[in-house]
Amino acid sequence: MEQSFKHGIFKEELKNRFLCQVEVDTKDTLCYIPSSCRLSNFIDLTGREVLVSPVLSPNARTSYSVYALSGCQGFILLNMSKANEAVAGSIKNRRFSFLGKRTHIRREYKVSGYKSDLYIEDTNTVVEIKSILSFSNSREAQFPSVYSQRAIDQLMKLNRLLEEGYRVGYIFVSLNPKIKQLALNEEIREYRDAFNCCTDKGMMVKGVSLKLIDGEPVIYSSLPVII
Repeated sequence: MEQSFKHGIFKEELKNRFLCQVEVDTKDTLCYIPSSCRLSNFIDLTGREVLVSPVLSPNARTSYSVYALSGCQGFILLNMSKANEAVAGSIKNRRFSFLGKRTHIRREYKVSGYKSDLYIEDTNTVVEIKSILSFSNSREAQFPSVYSQRAIDQLMKLNRLLEEGYRVGYIFVSLNPKIKQLALNEEIREYRDAFNCCTDKGMMVKGVSLKLIDGEPVIYSSLPVII
């Protein structure tokens, strides 16, 4: 691992979903969690070994940011923004050739009022990236793992973009490299119905997994997505 990382023991997630306590250098330390949802929705991190990285901004509330969780086969990325960076850095590789020509790419670009994770100008393609954090003993991970009105609203907006003539690519990213297959959560009907409505109108779907190598997330493998 790079020298900038430190090992810590996760103590607790605070009421503010972006903050937690981690024991770093034997001291309880306030740390930032770069996740749009509470990690406790997916796993109990109490007492688990984590990697933290320094927060470089001088005005930041915390000195460290939670980066990865120790697993049985190395560390698993917890920083979901890094997952988007990994996809963006690999988007021109053959693995994503289904998206077509990919010469001019913008990140976090607004398209008809929708903030896309990536926008491919060559083909007017909006790309939405969804990270999946699963620690199930099963080799399959489901999305969403919990009800998410935000994810449903996003699909409704993507449906509108499809109707306006834009192309849409929806990329699932498993942060756990042990996952071998992805599937929609059939119990969350609103999400499933909105998703299927988009695929019926041509939305392209891809599943991949990430693996941390020398502290950096890289695209590890392609995964089948059961729709």
